[in-house]
Amino acid sequence: GYYLSDSHADAFICQPERLDAMQPLAKDLGVRYVHSLSTDGASGSFQVLLASSAPSPAPVALGLHDVAAILYTSGTTGRPKGAVLTQQNLISNIDALHEAWGWRDDDLLVHALPLFHTHGLFVAVNGVLRAGASMVFLPRFDPDAVIEWLPRASVFMGVPTMYHRLAQDHRLTPDLCRSMRLFVSGSAPLSVHDFEGFRARSGHAILERYGMTETTMNISNPLTGPRKPGTVGLPLPGVEVRLVDPESHVEVPSGSAGEIWLRGPNVFAGYFERPDATAEAFSDGWFRTGDLAQQDADGYYAIVGRCKDLIITGGLNVYPAEVEAVLDAIGGVDESAVIGLPDPDLGEQVTAIIVRSQASQPLTGDVVKASARNRLASYKCPTRVEFVESLPRNAMGKVEKARLRQQFSGPPAG
Repeated sequence: GYYLSDSHADAFICQPERLDAMQPLAKDLGVRYVHSLSTDGASGSFQVLLASSAPSPAPVALGLHDVAAILYTSGTTGRPKGAVLTQQNLISNIDALHEAWGWRDDDLLVHALPLFHTHGLFVAVNGVLRAGASMVFLPRFDPDAVIEWLPRASVFMGVPTMYHRLAQDHRLTPDLCRSMRLFVSGSAPLSVHDFEGFRARSGHAILERYGMTETTMNISNPLTGPRKPGTVGLPLPGVEVRLVDPESHVEVPSGSAGEIWLRGPNVFAGYFERPDATAEAFSDGWFRTGDLAQQDADGYYAIVGRCKDLIITGGLNVYPAEVEAVLDAIGGVDESAVIGLPDPDLGEQVTAIIVRSQASQPLTGDVVKASARNRLASYKCPTRVEFVESLPRNAMGKVEKARLRQQFSGPPAG
C-alpha cells in the first residue's frame, strides 16, 4: 500500500492467486489498472492483454535525462524513498560494468536475486541484455538449484548470505565450478571469513563490489588483478569518489574513515516528490551516500559501516565492520553484528550480537570479550555480548541494526 500510494502508480501487476486481495487495495489507492501474471508468464490477464495488443507498438522517443524507473531504497534507516533513475543513469552504469566485468555474449548467468532491487534488476538483467548473453532465472535462491546449474553457467551474482550457505555445502567443489568465470557479491558486506571459506571450497575468489539504489554500481574489485577480501575495490570508469568528514565536509587523510561522496553519470536525479530529502543528500554536486569507508595504499576502498551505525564511546569512534571482522574469526562464532547502545558514562557502549556455530563448543560472552581484547584496542572491545539464533535481515541480506538496537535497548537479560 505504501509503495502504490507514494509512487502514484497507474497500473499494478500481481500473481493470479493474489489478484482478489490486491484489487480492493489498488482501487482504494486510485490505481486504475490491476492485472495478473503467473510466475512462468503463461497465464494471467496481463498476458491476455499482450496477446490482444498490436505486435509492434510504435517506439517512444526518449532522452538520456528522461526517467527510466523509480526504485525504492531498502528503508533500513527509515521509510523507503523512491530514487528517480534516468536512462543515462542505467546506460552509463551498465556500459561501465560491461567493460569492468568482461561480459560476453556466450555468458550464462544463474539469476537467484529478487527483481525489486538494483542488484537483480539493473546489474544482473541489464548485464545480460547489454552483452546479448543468456540467463537462468530462478524464482528464489535455492542452493540445490544453484548447484545444479553451476556446471553449465559462467556467472553468478549473490548476496553474502547466499555465499555463506554455499560455502557450507560439500557439493561445492572446483570441479563443479569448472565453467564459472565470475562470482559477484554485493548488497551487504562480505566477511573475510566467507570470502576465504568460499574460495577454499570452490577455487574462486568472489568479486565484491559496492553499489546503491541511488547510483547502481560505483566501485568494484577488478576482473583481472587482486581481489582483496574485506574491500569493494576501485572506482568504476566515470565514477568519482571522495571520502569526507560527515560533519566538517572536509576530505579525510589517506587511511582514515570518511563518508563516501559520489559524482558521475550513474548518480540518480533525486528522491521522488521528496525535495527536502534530495537537498539533504547532495552537497556541491556530490551525492552523500551515508556509508563510511577507508582507502588503502593501493586505492582499494573498504566499507566500515553506515554513518548512522558509527559508535562513539568515550569520545572515540568505533567502526562496527572492524569489530565484526574480529568477532567472526573467533571459533564458535557463525556471524556477528556490532551496535552501539546508550551508556550513561561513555555515551554508547559497544555491543556484540552473536550467532553461535551449530557445531561449536558452548560459547560464552566472557570468551568473546577475552578473544576480542587480544585483537582490538580496549575501547573497541564489546562490553556487552548477546546471543541470538539469527540476525534480522532485509530481503537483500542486510542486517537490520535498527531492529537490533530496539530489541536490546533494555538492560541485559539476567
